[in-house]
Amino acid sequence: MSEKSTIRPHIGKNIIEAKRRDDDGGAIQEPLLLGIDLGTSRSSVVSLDGKRKTIESYVGYPKDAVAKKLLKADVIYGKHALENRLAVELYRPLEKGVIKGTFDGEGATVDAEGRNVEAAKDLVGHLVEMMEPGRDELIYAVIGVPSLASSKNKQAMIDAAKASCDAVMLVSEPFTVAYGMERMSDILVIDIGAGTSDLCRMHGTVPTEEDEVTIPIAGDAVDAKLLELIKAAFPKASVTQNMCKSFKEQYGYVSDTKDKIEVLLPVDGKPTPHDITLIMREACSILIDPIVHGIHKLVSTFNPEYQERLRNNILLSGGGGLMRGLNKRIEVEMEKIVGSGKVTIVEEPLYAGAVGALQLAQDMPADYWQQLR
Repeated sequence: MSEKSTIRPHIGKNIIEAKRRDDDGGAIQEPLLLGIDLGTSRSSVVSLDGKRKTIESYVGYPKDAVAKKLLKADVIYGKHALENRLAVELYRPLEKGVIKGTFDGEGATVDAEGRNVEAAKDLVGHLVEMMEPGRDELIYAVIGVPSLASSKNKQAMIDAAKASCDAVMLVSEPFTVAYGMERMSDILVIDIGAGTSDLCRMHGTVPTEEDEVTIPIAGDAVDAKLLELIKAAFPKASVTQNMCKSFKEQYGYVSDTKDKIEVLLPVDGKPTPHDITLIMREACSILIDPIVHGIHKLVSTFNPEYQERLRNNILLSGGGGLMRGLNKRIEVEMEKIVGSGKVTIVEEPLYAGAVGALQLAQDMPADYWQQLR
């Protein structure tokens, strides 16, 4: 395992000074600093006082008065929203790591009415509220975004933060992982989320576009592939992509050996055991080739004197980092086209990005922040 990410117990000397005084004109108050990893599938937030939360990136709005009475809320979030999806208008507002309707690539979702933008705004607000800020307390947040997010993507993310944050800074997700672990030189970070797999090489400075690769094949693509394979192998079974996501999170693996994976799938309404051991490995393995080719691109274009050091300092983070055997399988495939290397899983894949974002919030000078109010 890699060195453990830690939260520094102080506010960095470069943080913007908060000029808001209390109601009696008292002392200047420090802002509440947050690190946020706003993900397609899950979102994490950490604060300087040690609070940390992770929720599924779902937002639900009651469909009618009956649903509102049942749920006792105007909006619900996370697993609670997913479990009550029949009673709510359910939104998963992030797609490929950015807000739906702001992604210009192939297969992008159109959001003509801006409902996903509103849901993203509510989701950010909920993450902030989970950190229990004081009344009128200034909120400064660093938010992780995919490596190659466009200016349109970033502006939409900033707009979503306006309602709940006073200042914000957007940073590449793999960069936040490296920064949080204080491993900033000659290292390559792979951050596998639901929408994208992001790769970033570090060499002691803020990375440029040439240092980053974003791959639109990640957890969601694995879920879709698993659904396709199960339907082909067991045409009489009833299965959904959300069920496949649960199977992957519990059993996902890419190693050569694995105990039998048996799941219950309805057949004509009756729960029936199905062996998906080999199907699971095949679905999860679609991550390997794109990631290895991304590694090849970043290593081969690096200074040749430091390429060996880069190959042997690869960090694996994000939800995908929890997949059994993934780091070893990447090493095996790397050797074929890049040469031998070492891939290490960070200790807290789900929080590594948010913790690094918080450390950035402590250290960055004033001109790196965008004031929202």
